[in-house]
Amino acid sequence: MKRSNRTSMKGSSIPSFLYSLTFSILTISINALQFDTITKTQFITDGDTIVSPNGSFELGFFSPSNSQNRYLGIWYKKISTGTVVWVANRDTPIPDKTGVLKITDPGILALLNESNHTIWSSNSSISPQNPVARLLESGNLVVNDERNPDTEHLLLWQSFDYQGNTFLPGMKIGKNFVTGKEWYLSSWKTKDDPSQGGYTYRLDLRGYPQIVVSNGSTDLFRSGSWNGVLFGGPKFRPNPIYKFQVVFEKDQVYYSYELINSSVVSRLVLNPNGLAERTTWIDQAHGWVHYLTVPQDNCDTFKLCGPYGICNIDTSPVCGCLSDKFVPKDSKNWDMTDWSSGCIRRTPLDCPSDGFVKFSGLKMPDARQSWYNTTMTLDECREVCSKNCTCTAYTNLDVRGSGSGCLLWFDDLIDLRVFSDNGLYIYIRMASSDSGQQVVYHSNKRTIIILSLALFFGLLLIGLSLAFYVRQKKKKYSHLNREGRMEHNSEQTYPNKSQKEDLELPLFDLATIVDSTNNFSIDNKIGQGGFGTVYKGMLEDGQEIAVKRLSENSRQGIKEFKNEVICIAKLQHRNLVKLLGCCIQEEENILVYEYMPNKSLDSFIFDRTQRTLLDWHQRFQIINGIARGLLYLHQDSRLRIIHRDLKASNVLLDIGMNPKISDFGIAKSFGGNELAGNTKRVVGTYGYMSPEYTIDGLFSVKSDVFSFGVLVLEIMTGKKNRGFCHPDHHLNLLGHAWILYKEGRSMELIDESLRDSCELSEVLRSIHVGLLCVQQCPEDRPSMSTVVLMLGSDGALPQPKQPGFFTERNLHKADCSLSKDAANSTSEITISILHAR
Repeated sequence: MKRSNRTSMKGSSIPSFLYSLTFSILTISINALQFDTITKTQFITDGDTIVSPNGSFELGFFSPSNSQNRYLGIWYKKISTGTVVWVANRDTPIPDKTGVLKITDPGILALLNESNHTIWSSNSSISPQNPVARLLESGNLVVNDERNPDTEHLLLWQSFDYQGNTFLPGMKIGKNFVTGKEWYLSSWKTKDDPSQGGYTYRLDLRGYPQIVVSNGSTDLFRSGSWNGVLFGGPKFRPNPIYKFQVVFEKDQVYYSYELINSSVVSRLVLNPNGLAERTTWIDQAHGWVHYLTVPQDNCDTFKLCGPYGICNIDTSPVCGCLSDKFVPKDSKNWDMTDWSSGCIRRTPLDCPSDGFVKFSGLKMPDARQSWYNTTMTLDECREVCSKNCTCTAYTNLDVRGSGSGCLLWFDDLIDLRVFSDNGLYIYIRMASSDSGQQVVYHSNKRTIIILSLALFFGLLLIGLSLAFYVRQKKKKYSHLNREGRMEHNSEQTYPNKSQKEDLELPLFDLATIVDSTNNFSIDNKIGQGGFGTVYKGMLEDGQEIAVKRLSENSRQGIKEFKNEVICIAKLQHRNLVKLLGCCIQEEENILVYEYMPNKSLDSFIFDRTQRTLLDWHQRFQIINGIARGLLYLHQDSRLRIIHRDLKASNVLLDIGMNPKISDFGIAKSFGGNELAGNTKRVVGTYGYMSPEYTIDGLFSVKSDVFSFGVLVLEIMTGKKNRGFCHPDHHLNLLGHAWILYKEGRSMELIDESLRDSCELSEVLRSIHVGLLCVQQCPEDRPSMSTVVLMLGSDGALPQPKQPGFFTERNLHKADCSLSKDAANSTSEITISILHAR
């Protein structure tokens, strides 16, 4: 180890003559042996350095070019430019050259100033017998115990766990789920100030892992998801230098890289301007040679073109819709180069008759709302996506060989761009009439290949025939004038007699409905959903009603419409919305409900202003009311009803803020002792659906219990489970609640607006019950009768197990069995490891 000629240090308690003698002996010994270590009897002062075994890296004190501040850092020793790769005290500089680095008995590295005050220190959970700090040839500064054989090879601390702005070979970007430690890069504030800047480079673990560059909470760039070889975003090109890998393990997920040729010097740096730059040192050029910079161009801007928009840097303007089967959602803003609203399909989806179109040559969409399995084939992947109406796209997880694994998306597809050379393929859900084609993006052009012209023209002919039939039928019964006013014939068309008997409800005349809603005036509109629009109406006797008008393009067909009528007509409970009647006339399918003046629960709990109107007493009353309503559906009604779509927007509030469960369009009824069923058509709302229903189509009363648990936690927090974001981790709301519960910090979970009105015992009990309801295994979840009992008593509660969908990445391994296939799937997802070759 190289040492300076200093012979004293202020603040030392050693007598000066003894200190000088001891220091001189140590200096001679260390210089002679060229140590790469620091022990308890050695320390480094400003001007001293230690060097890695082969001389690649050096540790010591330095000052940036235009600064007088001193920092402890590591830099390349053999590179003349003095490129720093790590800084210990980046946020606490020393103003002079009095700094000292030493290692203490507990194995702690401590950086002291002139006053012997600690400026920076490492940490350790183990007290070693003989702690030694060593600078490795990789540039990693490590601390271990050389005397204790049990801990000799155990790292007590390493600098690679505390990255700065530089990503070196062997470092990790990701997270350890056991310790909670996240590995990520953070930029320098300026080129002369190594303190932490505003930009970060991290592995986003929500959904399927992808690299994200952010400025604070604003995402600027996304790499694309890992495809088994590299991240499918930047324009990577084949090279003989790097070997990239993403490792999936039970306790950690991380991204790292190695150098195939160890003589090459390469690094990735997150610059103060937010650009992540990968460079290689070339001796002949005496400088760093650029390899890749991201963001690279305007198309790297995160979600520039909005949902289903696609960016092509070779066109003007750069944003367009994914294909001619999509149109801009807001054409006016689109023409003004504001593409943020994206595009929508020309033909709405109609699950389960939808098909899929293969799009090639693309950067994969944002994967934060995705699910993955490492062992499925592409055909199995398609099958899972087909039967889940919330699944919007699928592709192979790993592109090596003929492809393997399954990656599903459950939301609008955003942040797409053309990559003609190294682009990937994805199958996107489309209406059946648009699904007989393939879209391939080449260098500067889009080429649409028609795979089945006969099918296309056949469907077109059928469509024209149906349109003609519908038009003729409309002429018979009604027509719309230019102002949109509906005029009616005196003739009415009702369902047949058997249908009418099944409905067991008053049938409203269409003219009455039209008059009560002022011809479906936009001023009367009070809600909009996937199945249609809800209007406020008033009958002649002054009674207020809510009118749900099924959209022509609705995903809810006549089967679901009739199912909702039949289900709810036979249900009577104070916590279920009351259906007053229906109208099946001409081309209209309409439901008439009692009017709820306070609308839906989501309009309160997810709104910053409105949520303050619900104190703890009212929220607890709402939780209990929903529980009683579900108990009635599951146990006390004439038929056992499984709702399948319980969520905040499907809970309505009357004038007294009493909750009423609504929307029974996809509910399932059972007779006798039936408790469960399965389906190939998974419909519902992502974030509320249970794991066994989402993945395998298995539903039961315990599926509703899971949804209820999610809803309880949302009511408590005022946060949505889907899309929940926390600065300290990538867990969803269920995972966040679980962690706080295990740490005894459940009170930190509640909405701030409740803190003054809440009853501590009721709050903690509600959180506890919510976690019991969202457990991974259906058999572990309580029945709704037990839930009602637990909420209304103060008896001891069982300890909850880990929630299902603990993170938005995947399903974690749990000690339960849904089915043989489901259990295998769960295990495969959690413990598989992907290595790049």
